[in-house]
Amino acid sequence: MSEFVKLTVAQAIVKYLENQWIEIDGSRLRLCGGGFGIFGHGNVTCLGEALFDSRDALPLFRGQHEQGMGFAAAAYAKYWLRKRFMFCTASAGPGTANLVTSAALAMANRLPVLMLCGDNFVTRLPDPVLQQVEHFGDPSLGVTDSFKSVARYWDRISHPAQIIQSLPQAIQTMLDPADCGPAFIALPQVQGWAYEFPSQFFVERTHVIREVCADPRELASAARIIQSASRPLIIAGGGVQYGDAVEELTNFAELHQIPVAETIAGRANLLWDHSLNAGPIGVTGSDSANAMAAEADVVICVGTRLQDFTTGSWSCFSKGAQLVSINPGRFDANKHMATAVIGGAKSSLPALSDLLGDFASGRQWIEKLTQEQAHWGAIRNKNTDANAGPNRYSQAIGVVNKLCNAEDRVVAAAGGLPAEITANWRTLGIGTVDVEFGFSCMGYEISGGLGARIAQLQNRQDADTIVFVGDGSYLLLNSDLYSAVITDHKLILIVLNNDGFAVINKLQTGKGNASYNNLFVDTPTATALKPVDFVSHAASLGADSEKVNNAEEFELAFARAKASQNSYVIVMDVDPYEGWTAEGHAWWEVGTPSVSNHQSVLDAHVVTEEGRQQQRRGV
Repeated sequence: MSEFVKLTVAQAIVKYLENQWIEIDGSRLRLCGGGFGIFGHGNVTCLGEALFDSRDALPLFRGQHEQGMGFAAAAYAKYWLRKRFMFCTASAGPGTANLVTSAALAMANRLPVLMLCGDNFVTRLPDPVLQQVEHFGDPSLGVTDSFKSVARYWDRISHPAQIIQSLPQAIQTMLDPADCGPAFIALPQVQGWAYEFPSQFFVERTHVIREVCADPRELASAARIIQSASRPLIIAGGGVQYGDAVEELTNFAELHQIPVAETIAGRANLLWDHSLNAGPIGVTGSDSANAMAAEADVVICVGTRLQDFTTGSWSCFSKGAQLVSINPGRFDANKHMATAVIGGAKSSLPALSDLLGDFASGRQWIEKLTQEQAHWGAIRNKNTDANAGPNRYSQAIGVVNKLCNAEDRVVAAAGGLPAEITANWRTLGIGTVDVEFGFSCMGYEISGGLGARIAQLQNRQDADTIVFVGDGSYLLLNSDLYSAVITDHKLILIVLNNDGFAVINKLQTGKGNASYNNLFVDTPTATALKPVDFVSHAASLGADSEKVNNAEEFELAFARAKASQNSYVIVMDVDPYEGWTAEGHAWWEVGTPSVSNHQSVLDAHVVTEEGRQQQRRGV
């Protein structure tokens, strides 16, 4: 190999990505699984040319909307537990601007996504160019700067040599268990410039995800606190799966007989019928987990960022409860005056277990768990009963839960479905639930399903991707159903139609407000209401589709969807007012008016303020 190789910037980026590898379960795979792209004048002639020559190594999926591309890439990374990523490329201007929401979602969820976006000319000779946003007092400022607040790593390439430093740093950021998140690289019009790159830059490299090992002194402090507990509780977050620590968590809980509550991101850390599974915790949680949390004297937080829906805006725990937080990220580990163990769960839990010795919860604590599990199981059975009450989300969830395979992946986001799935889903397989609630982003569902499906097929997994989506999210971003059809990536879509944004309407009316501008029927400017024909729309995108009238018909339709080779859409109308899961909800702090002309609003404000009395103070 010669010492240098002459390539354009775009060709060098692609060649570098081709040569990055990772070993997963004994198989050596490309670190970058390909990408999503919509071309324009900022990326088509140079980056597009390079990607064409690499189309076998780095397959490029044609996007329908840049935001959907970013969602799909995030879901892909989530499936691979942050061990692989995909890139997104968009043109300068609106194409790149459309990716900001996707970057924020990846940032909030700590997911690796590489964004390679067009930018203006570094020479500025043709300025202002098509789609350029000009800042009169700062000519260096542009659309790409908006990603600085939603990226873990940000760079703008103004000279070819810069990628020699920038690309490795971007990849190390995306692989870092503490700082993982999206990497954004702006590519001004230097993509076609040639440079003599060192050949060593393109030598194949097999990456590893580093294990962050805790300081023995932090482990000792944590052990002393846990040993003082009579009612300990584990809160297991998504970081348990990302840290490849499900087995270690299970062993730790079983050895020391400590109940385990799951966060939304940590849903599917344990199977639903595990004897120590206390259920989901928090605002969209379960009576069982929240009851255990209210009495726990030590709460062991493992791989969670302790979002307000997990903590009930910090009202779920007794004010005297002590927190121990195990997390490779210093920022997350030190939240709310916790005793921090800055380390990965995979090594920290066994080390902590050794220090705990024969420590175990008392018999009464486990008996309480058993009672709470039985109580919540009865509630869940009631919620998912297909023959009770009007059509509702939980009935569809129960049908899918009964008929799906253990390896099938469930995807949902935003609206009312995350709460209903989190509360009512019985986990059949570890790591099979993707409820995007880190950014609670409408529109993620179908695009995220596509990203998960791409990962499934790359992994040769014989399973389905099942997407639960409301009518609001479907109307917001449905174009990746067409992407799934034309690329033969089968999705099963469950479209549950409540004629509007029903869960926000529920929050609105629950706080004493009138129903306004959420349901179509309560939208004053909607004067010619017509029902959306979701079946015909899905069929026009090439999917098989049908509408069902009740849960019994839904069960038969879902069996047909499972048997089909094509993407399949099932539509069912659900009641926007009745049938919500009413149990299991912790208090949630949401701003309410302290002054109002409406007594119902003032009454609701009083109730909200009363809930604040249980709120834990901290940082």
